[in-house]
Amino acid sequence: MSHPSLGAPPPDLTAGAAGAAERLVTGAARLAARALEIAAEADPTMLERHDETALRHLQRDAETLLERIARSLAADDVVFTREFADAIAPLYRRRHVPMDDLVSIIEGLRLAIAATLAPDERAGADRAIDAAVAAFRAYRRLAGDARKRNRLLAFLYKGA
Repeated sequence: MSHPSLGAPPPDLTAGAAGAAERLVTGAARLAARALEIAAEADPTMLERHDETALRHLQRDAETLLERIARSLAADDVVFTREFADAIAPLYRRRHVPMDDLVSIIEGLRLAIAATLAPDERAGADRAIDAAVAAFRAYRRLAGDARKRNRLLAFLYKGA
């Protein structure tokens, strides 16, 4: 990403598909709600693990993530999405939200925006989504992620 204080020009938000980005931003609330539904269908335990407030937080952040995907699509640069995913991962680790849930939500976004974008516009959105998934999976490898543990290994490590 260019840094204006270092003399580099700011990112050009018309270098990519600006019209597709505008369509994503205008339908962000609907697409984020659909992405959360897709993620809940893929993993029904998500609704059991999270209360209503946590699900609203997930939907709100899915809208913001969708806006970052739109910005990446408009600038034809994945740095907006990658940096946002890198920034929100510690927040969700503190809230004990598994990174797998965030990956399933962003994969739900991939499916939800498929109807909104043309096939040539989807390639830029897929690159941005792949960058966010890579950031979430990198945080998933860290110890302390709130994911389901293997019972047998937990039994063995307890020394029982």
